[in-house]
Amino acid sequence: MVRWRTGTVATLRRQWTGAVELDVDLPDGTRMRALAYPELVGAPEPGDRVLLNAGALLMGLGTGGYALVVALPDRLPPDPPDAGDTRDAGHLVKARYTPLQPILLGVDEEASPHRDVLADADDLDGLPVVTADLHSALPAILAGIRADAPHARVAYLLTDGGALPAWFSRTLAGLRDELAGTITVGQAFGGDLEATTLHGGLLAARHVLGADLAVVAQGPGNLGTGTRWGFSGVAVGEAVNAIATLGGRPVGSLRISAADPRPRHRGVSHHSLTAYGRVALAPAELVVPDDLEPALARRG
Repeated sequence: MVRWRTGTVATLRRQWTGAVELDVDLPDGTRMRALAYPELVGAPEPGDRVLLNAGALLMGLGTGGYALVVALPDRLPPDPPDAGDTRDAGHLVKARYTPLQPILLGVDEEASPHRDVLADADDLDGLPVVTADLHSALPAILAGIRADAPHARVAYLLTDGGALPAWFSRTLAGLRDELAGTITVGQAFGGDLEATTLHGGLLAARHVLGADLAVVAQGPGNLGTGTRWGFSGVAVGEAVNAIATLGGRPVGSLRISAADPRPRHRGVSHHSLTAYGRVALAPAELVVPDDLEPALARRG
């Protein structure tokens, strides 16, 4: 469960789109690294008292190695300018029924300027969609696209298997100029557009962003238990199903390693074998490196 801490902001460190890294001094004299999302809690400043959720940092998780700022209790941010008792600014609730649930404008809801475009949208018109198990695959996929189609409009759909706020990703912040836009789907939020489901997000990529190609991958922080079914990347197979259902062209990227010390990820990872081989009920084109060693391929 939650491990709470309170402290005082000592210094501000790195900042990127939607996030601020900071050092917090605790009452016991120790210092803790923390991360704040100004859109949720306001912009922290040195001297502010902060309330922290410190569990992931104390456990030593790699991707989640921050305490997270839950509130600036002595300097709360002002309410948004829109009326809080109407749906005029959107009514899409994400991270639902958690203390920091945001209320957002869904790309296809009634108040959206894109409502008319998406109200009856039902087809991707053959849009190629690349699926990936890990968020870290996004730069490599984009590099491959740019090598063959330097001017293609690429949309990124961030699913909710990893980090829910798109703002957590420094990778995504650095790739903003390479993307036609980011769509956060499911419980994920903080993209250029918000969608309730992957299906709706895919249709928005095609009909709102005018994408020539889309990429679907979870945010940073893949969750796994080391079992066949207990990993968040299993949703890659469900993404293939959604793409095929809407008349898109699923293109799967395989997770392959010759260096990972874990046997289940050597060769073709069990993540790819499970997602594409058992979860996906529709075929996908799977890209295999030309120079993949046969012995490595057989380890899948």
